[in-house]
Amino acid sequence: MADGFFLLCATSCTSSTLLLSGSTGSRFHFSSAPPPPPSAARSDSYDPFLLGLPSLSISSAKFRRNLSSPKAAMLSGSPLVSDMCATVLSGGIALSLLQFFNETAKRGLFDQKLNRKLVHVSVGLVFMLCWPMFSHGHQGAFLAALIPGVNIIHMLIVGLGIIKDEATAKSMSRFGDYRELLKGPLYYATTITLACAIYWKTSPVGIAVICNLCAGDGLADIVGRRYGHHKIPYNKNKSFMGSAAMATTGFLACVGYMYYFALFGYMQNSWEMIRGFFMVSLASALVESLPVSTELDDNLTVPLTSFLVGSLVF
Repeated sequence: MADGFFLLCATSCTSSTLLLSGSTGSRFHFSSAPPPPPSAARSDSYDPFLLGLPSLSISSAKFRRNLSSPKAAMLSGSPLVSDMCATVLSGGIALSLLQFFNETAKRGLFDQKLNRKLVHVSVGLVFMLCWPMFSHGHQGAFLAALIPGVNIIHMLIVGLGIIKDEATAKSMSRFGDYRELLKGPLYYATTITLACAIYWKTSPVGIAVICNLCAGDGLADIVGRRYGHHKIPYNKNKSFMGSAAMATTGFLACVGYMYYFALFGYMQNSWEMIRGFFMVSLASALVESLPVSTELDDNLTVPLTSFLVGSLVF
């Protein structure tokens, strides 16, 4: 049931971004951003829309990308209207996915730990599939980041006990305690929001952060609980199979999204980038296996590791 829903959500996002220009008579069409002015063409830095933050270089010379004409699945002739439509559509997909897992938690269709990890794996990856629907600049990044940003507020008000939401607490926490939402789930939503707002669609660092957090860390727990008979000597809470699954799935997800965003002209495929993804995924899996990740929270240590190593290798 869950697999079918994931397929439906992923198909919805992908078809929205790739196939909306199916007929010449449709309002939905691909739009290419105008070439940047000569001064901008010499730089591939992305300026965060957040006030006070310095310009962040998202690529070294070896990873220069042809960003002069990235394609976006414009939902209207107006970029603002298109971004608003993309926000509603993407937000609806994310909300439907969360509501689906709230229902599975209520009905007990999955073990609580498995249900929590299925949320962990799917939400960020499905949301990232929707990014090409948004425009390329700060406006698109800001509106897209509002979607997980709203979830930050939700985690805070539920985790602080301001409102009661037993379904959310049960589907996203380890033991069903609403106060747990102020830790791992809050770190998760914050990571997705910042990666979207700051790195957006052109940075391998953003891809590495989200993919290793969602696919890598999420599947590490699922595989480790089922097949992790051989524990890591320095951390009995982790297994060799779980760490291997994290490194492998995180890496494969990174490569898959590299090719996905390359379809829209946001980055160029390269073996150097693939090697960089491998290094980031390996480092993230190593840190996730350490006792410090158990003591703190791997939803915090994994994104930080991906960010630090990714900033060095890309």
